[in-house]
Amino acid sequence: MLTIKQITENTETVLNGLKKKHFNNAEEAIEQAIALNNKRRSAQALLDSNLAEVNAFSKSIGALMKEGKKEEAEAAKAKVASLKESNKTLQAEMDEAAEALQNLLYTIPNVPYEEVPEGFGAEDNVVEKTGGMETPLPVNALPHWELAKKYDLIDFDLGVKITGAGFPVYKGKGAQLQRALINFFLDEARKSGYMEVMPPTVVNAASGYGTGQLPDKEGQMYHCEVDDLYLIPTAEVPVTNIYRDVILDEKQLPIKNCAYTQCFRREAGSYGKDVRGLNRLHEFSKVELVRIDKPENSRASHQEMLNHVEGLLQKLELPYRILRLCGGDMSFTAALCFDFEVYSEAQKRWLEVSSVSNFDTYQANRLKCRYRTAEKKTELCHTLNGSALALPRIVAALLENNQTPEGIRIPKALVPYTGFEMID
Repeated sequence: MLTIKQITENTETVLNGLKKKHFNNAEEAIEQAIALNNKRRSAQALLDSNLAEVNAFSKSIGALMKEGKKEEAEAAKAKVASLKESNKTLQAEMDEAAEALQNLLYTIPNVPYEEVPEGFGAEDNVVEKTGGMETPLPVNALPHWELAKKYDLIDFDLGVKITGAGFPVYKGKGAQLQRALINFFLDEARKSGYMEVMPPTVVNAASGYGTGQLPDKEGQMYHCEVDDLYLIPTAEVPVTNIYRDVILDEKQLPIKNCAYTQCFRREAGSYGKDVRGLNRLHEFSKVELVRIDKPENSRASHQEMLNHVEGLLQKLELPYRILRLCGGDMSFTAALCFDFEVYSEAQKRWLEVSSVSNFDTYQANRLKCRYRTAEKKTELCHTLNGSALALPRIVAALLENNQTPEGIRIPKALVPYTGFEMID
């Protein structure tokens, strides 16, 4: 969340950024935040003053009694009692204002960086770069859901039987391809200096608030109500929360973690051709990168992550493009975000496979994730994450773009992981 210091010292910058994200009632929310902060500070100042008086009067009581000034001592005792009652009211006012401010700040999105383009939605995103290989397809090329059926790779109907729509069952070489991609992505991450972790796939509410999924995306997560736990939408949530309420040493930064997990998303309201096959699932596999860094290094870290994801797509020989997201299409928590999309030749459309985001101090402030400088000063970290990569649409693009009359060709980089060169 935004810090109150950001809001009070850079009010115009914050307001302009929130307008770029098309956050409704930005001015009202910021005015309310400043008013609540002033109320909290005023109560705190009075409370501090009263506590000083209580301390002074308390010290004087013993001396007055020794001097035989009983009436004055009793008056001092009465004053202390009155101040203590007043302090209870002030403490309650301060706590109430602080809680209201905290809850309000949870509802205000992050401020985008200056280089984030204006825009309302996906149509306003800026294509930064395209790359990859042109894939000549046979006549009457099939979409991946038909290829999956033809080669018995994925059973969508069986998934419906077991669970419901959006929960496919991978079989035979389809399952092997999934596992190969997971291992390939993890190996590439380790080569790039990321330490692998294996986190839980359910988290508590504090973790959801820590990374910003709560309260913004509460309706999109599966909630285990009896235990008040949430199935994770991405490994970003448990991995970043490793550093909740932690003060790191400056020498520990940057921290680079990677994790493979299953991910769960309700995708409420999704329907039509865009959700067919693997295009949009409720459960899917993903390898995630998470970085914790010093503020002055986070932009370089962000670029390094972008280079890593681009390198994966190049090794998979997939046509891709990189988009700089506009303010209206960015996530609630991101300050800067780039999406990677691969082209599906059979579907004739671009499929998002990764988002790589810099959150500045927004998540770190929620998490209380800080580092101690060489001068022993405590500062908020910057957090970053990115998919490297999400598997469903990668699998879709690999199947569709590599189909031949003889079968589906496996990219060279994956062959050591699959153990086969063709699906036939």
